[in-house]
Amino acid sequence: MTSFDTSPQWNVWRALLALAVVFVMLATTGWTALRSHRESTALQASLTKWEHGRLHGLNLPDPEAAPSRLARFFASLTPHDRDRLAHRYPLAVGNMNGAPVSLRYRANRIALAQARQVEHKRLHDSRLSTAGQQDAARRMDRYASLLNPGRHILAFDPEGSGRVAEVFGDLSRAQRISVVVPGVDTDLLTFQRTNRKYSAPVGMAKALYAAEREASPKTRTAVIAWADYTSPDGLGVDAATGLRAEEGAVRLNALLRALPGRAPVSMFCHSYGSVVCGVAAHGMPRRVADIAVAASPGMRVGSASHLGTTARVWAMRDASDWVQDVPYLELGGLGHGADPVSSAFGARVLSARDAQGHSGYFQPGTDSLRNLADIGVGAYDAVTCARENDACRSGLSGTVTAGRA
Repeated sequence: MTSFDTSPQWNVWRALLALAVVFVMLATTGWTALRSHRESTALQASLTKWEHGRLHGLNLPDPEAAPSRLARFFASLTPHDRDRLAHRYPLAVGNMNGAPVSLRYRANRIALAQARQVEHKRLHDSRLSTAGQQDAARRMDRYASLLNPGRHILAFDPEGSGRVAEVFGDLSRAQRISVVVPGVDTDLLTFQRTNRKYSAPVGMAKALYAAEREASPKTRTAVIAWADYTSPDGLGVDAATGLRAEEGAVRLNALLRALPGRAPVSMFCHSYGSVVCGVAAHGMPRRVADIAVAASPGMRVGSASHLGTTARVWAMRDASDWVQDVPYLELGGLGHGADPVSSAFGARVLSARDAQGHSGYFQPGTDSLRNLADIGVGAYDAVTCARENDACRSGLSGTVTAGRA
């Protein structure tokens, strides 16, 4: 006889209880956690300055113009003129989809140096509380780290908890491009960690880049650690809804449409990042060949076929990952839909052996990282399935091996 705590009825009641708790939170906060209004930010100020700027007596193009239009504009300039714009409008140029990648790197170095000076002044402001001074010191350290030689910062916004994206490899010459989309509690200060480094975007991307080079040494790859969206703060109301994912999806697709070249792109979406990728999927350019999700609470659809994408959809989850216990449903905007590793969802389910919990999927030496790297370089015949299933094996060249989950 089935015990009470594992019965289907108990699972339903657990899901309803979880939703009830969230509804209470929403009722008592008045949805304030989902609605925030900011004053003009440094990035907005830089964009406004750009909109009113001129070069050689001519108006500058709309910063929100199509990336192809902006790319043509920058291509028409001399190196000296491009450099002038980067120094005059560093945040605008550093975040401008369509600007040359190398120019964005240069502009963001200028913006980071300026942001570090702002925090230096805050640190020595006697009116600031001790907590405020500590925050200023932490930000100064982070900016100093991002300014280290050899780092390629593709996007940077110091406002609030901050947003940032970094490139590993030569993005302009890459034959394969991978984009790592992280989940909750991702910001400037958590972008990189010393302890548990493979649970942070930089560690994830560096591990994936190294694994891809090992999997296919002759393939020129580039990996983007993309923390350029405002992620939910912890496992609260924001994490239970799709609002942050909807905002992030707009930013993610803007990046994807502006990537240089024609190299195939693979998306690697962890935890709430898989919600972002699920919402963004239907608007992704056709060059996106793969969407792989790990530790997903759902992609806000009932099945992979509802994502509206031509990309291959992959999913993995380690047996020890707590996310398997979340209610895989959506009700009144709460919850993120079906379980991506369920057979009914229709994703290609990969082995995540040795991932060790919710944050271990990019740990070197694991099946999960090897599988992600093989996808990233297009070595589909080398991936290891979690189980024998038609979805994992269908439509792939070569042989896909079956392994343990």
